[in-house]
Amino acid sequence: MESDQPPNVPRVRLVQTASSSSRGRGWFFFSLVLLILLGVTWLGILGNVGNDLALKGTSADGLWKETVVRDNASTNQVKVALIEADGIISSLSLSSSREGMASSIKRQLQLAAEDENVKGVLLRIDSPGGEVLASDDIYREIQRFQGETGKPVVASLSGLAASGGYYIAAPCRWIVANPLTITGSIGVILHSYNYRGLLDKVGVQPQVFKSGRFKDMLSGEKPPDEILPETRKMFQTMIDEAFDRFKEVVREGRSWAQSQNNGDGKALSRDWETYADGRILSGNQAFEFGFVDELGNFDKASERMEEILGVQGFYLVQYQRHLGLGDFLQLFGSADSNRIEVDLGFDFSQIQAGRLYFLAPNYLH
Repeated sequence: MESDQPPNVPRVRLVQTASSSSRGRGWFFFSLVLLILLGVTWLGILGNVGNDLALKGTSADGLWKETVVRDNASTNQVKVALIEADGIISSLSLSSSREGMASSIKRQLQLAAEDENVKGVLLRIDSPGGEVLASDDIYREIQRFQGETGKPVVASLSGLAASGGYYIAAPCRWIVANPLTITGSIGVILHSYNYRGLLDKVGVQPQVFKSGRFKDMLSGEKPPDEILPETRKMFQTMIDEAFDRFKEVVREGRSWAQSQNNGDGKALSRDWETYADGRILSGNQAFEFGFVDELGNFDKASERMEEILGVQGFYLVQYQRHLGLGDFLQLFGSADSNRIEVDLGFDFSQIQAGRLYFLAPNYLH
């Protein structure tokens, strides 16, 4: 006899697992952070509108905007652009701006040249130096800017303006250094490591196939006693050429500044090349030997700019890259279309083997 009871049908229950709950909370917090970043981005844009419209003739493009750093109680429309050289001088991107210092300074000088209300540039330097080519590129841009526009560049040396940091100051119309500024270090260095001894200890034997006997001339795998004398000579010749260029830049830059300043400022001492041997100098010593024109801080450099321009006060403006969502996301790492990079907290050296540097020796650790 068949039962009237329905057959046992398994019941299905929806169970929220811990993993799905975690994923839900993760998406919630991600969405919340994203909304906050979007809001901050819009507030940053709106907050800068007033500065962007404060002066006539504001220079800007798709990436850069002009902001007023200081009005100096100015009653005129004269502007002076503040450009900062902060950190290692490089043609490569070493920061979240994704732009090398050389190209960044070049673009800012172009904006200053295009704006007729900008009458000069204050270059604030806080750098241990950097790549030979990047330093020379900045030097040439400053030289070209002053020659083509007639607008002076006044350098203000901060805590550290050594080697390449001084190289880019040399072409400036006037150089101001703090008495305690670390500067000088006029010289060239090529940095590399030889790790063949370590490889021998762990039993690793490199195998090298090359087209010529000098193809591995800077390899860290070569035993030191196998480095050919011709190799050492070739490297030393390159370094000597770059060093001669450095001294030429100093000589020409300081001589040109003297001619533009009608003999004012500080001329190079007769024995200045004696101190161009890589040693670092204090601001006081640099002034004594004629590497800088005046001792003082950034305010002193601003006062000197007023005297050169013959004005009472000016708007100090600065060109800054627009803030975008990508800039805020880089607080958590950096990304492009091909890869995602996350900051793990390790500080790896930014100095690359095989490159010539105008770099202060105290930065090489």
